[in-house]
Amino acid sequence: MKKTIKKSSGTRSKKQSMDHIKMQIMWTRLMGVVEGQAKSLIRTAFSATVSEAGDLSAAIFDRRGNMIAQAVTGTPGHVNSLAEAVKHFVKKFPVSVMAKGDHFITNDPWLSSGHLHDITVVTPTFRHGKLIALFACCCHQVDIGGLGQGPDATSVFEEGLFIPVMYLARKGVLNSDLMELIKENVRQPYEVEGDIHSYITSNDSGGRYLNQMLDEFPGIEFLQLADFILKVSRNSMIKKIRSLPNGTYYNSMTVDGYDRPVELCAKLVIKEDNIFVDLNGSSEASKFGINLVYNYTLA
Repeated sequence: MKKTIKKSSGTRSKKQSMDHIKMQIMWTRLMGVVEGQAKSLIRTAFSATVSEAGDLSAAIFDRRGNMIAQAVTGTPGHVNSLAEAVKHFVKKFPVSVMAKGDHFITNDPWLSSGHLHDITVVTPTFRHGKLIALFACCCHQVDIGGLGQGPDATSVFEEGLFIPVMYLARKGVLNSDLMELIKENVRQPYEVEGDIHSYITSNDSGGRYLNQMLDEFPGIEFLQLADFILKVSRNSMIKKIRSLPNGTYYNSMTVDGYDRPVELCAKLVIKEDNIFVDLNGSSEASKFGINLVYNYTLA
């Protein structure tokens, strides 16, 4: 009669600890992956806004559109608005229709980072024929047509060329009609075209780095790592909020604005593991291009 050897609770606990350590190592490595993606942007960009000023963001997302890791290099506002922007890409182009070599683009200010100068590119990454992740970057263009740099526009139509969420490349074939349209509507077509190509290169390099990393950790899928990161991050945030004293807090400040000073008021309520922010009392929206869209407010 064959005996069944049951694993002790101590053995299971040790295995869980080892799995946790391995996930933490992979998480750190993943930070290196997106940092490499951002550095690729800086090295290949044509404009000084990206290559010198670093007006960029780079990040990796799971197939559900959740941000999993973001590069330290870049601007925090960009990268956090990017967390919401990618969900709009996935909504219009579900992962089931994405193919290897696809790249998607938009500068929709309400879906991405608030003004037309910021272009977002999203690229699916595949492993063994299966879509496992999305890489995305958002960068400030040196020009997008319209009135040019500055907040003088009083409508989005004055600001420049509006690109809806659409294909930049399909199965490895660049949307040349779109590129011609963009170049004919900007003052510095050489830099703008070169930058857009650098976004493609950057996202593709992120995909290569991710696959190389996963080769070193056989048996663990990216979605497992993503779920681990989301769970640990959420629990850490809840723990931190719970450590704060419950109560209601108020603050206000006045900033220069553009044509007149702007008053910002906030009431912050901490209750258990929630934080509520009420901005009532703040100035109305400006007619000039200094307002925040929802994505940026959330960021």
